[in-house]
Amino acid sequence: MNIAGSVALVTGANRGIGRSFVDELLERGAAKVYAAVRRPDAVPADEFPDPRVEVLRLDLLDDATVTDAAAHATDVTLLVNNAGITTGSNLLGTDDLAGVRRELDTHFWGTLGVIRAFAPVLAANGGGAIVNVNSALSWFSTNGANGYAVAKAAEWAMTNGVRLELAAQGTLVQALHLGAADTDMMARYDGPKIAPRAVAAASLDGVESAAIEVLADDWSRLVKSSLANDPSEFYAEALAPRA
Repeated sequence: MNIAGSVALVTGANRGIGRSFVDELLERGAAKVYAAVRRPDAVPADEFPDPRVEVLRLDLLDDATVTDAAAHATDVTLLVNNAGITTGSNLLGTDDLAGVRRELDTHFWGTLGVIRAFAPVLAANGGGAIVNVNSALSWFSTNGANGYAVAKAAEWAMTNGVRLELAAQGTLVQALHLGAADTDMMARYDGPKIAPRAVAAASLDGVESAAIEVLADDWSRLVKSSLANDPSEFYAEALAPRA
């Protein structure tokens, strides 16, 4: 599909990768962009000066806001599921499971709920496309983010499933993977980071070329390529005995 003339809805649109999607869509000539956020009242009036942007309330953990958004934004042809969280939860030890459940409720159930609400809208408008912002952590785990990795692995599997189910209505479903982006969420991470705008650009290039998977950076490409190998090689350092 062409980005020029499209009508997009981006979740988590007020910062980070979501905000970069809004800016990139506008630059590429989108006719309208719904900037979906949990709290529209917290978005400054001049945050989105372009008249093509409409701020819309959508909370992945509030089904009523998802239903209302789909009933309002009936002209959407491109859905970008970007909204997400990280709780820093592991699966065992002293942590309870509240953080893990919140990760799954957001990335899996919340994203699936948005897709279920907007799939009929996309069908009515000719099929369109969906982008799910996944992660390189869909394919590996690391201490301090195991809850996030489980949730992203579930979201990746869900992305593959809805792609098959929506093929008949002509909806492209893209899985977008990246390692770390230079956003508030990754502010405490001291390592290579990709610019959020580069992530959005790679994804939209993929939408226009009908790519069902986009690996936005070297990190995601490295992790994906390792899946065919013995996992002991990838996890060698993490599993090494401690002195």
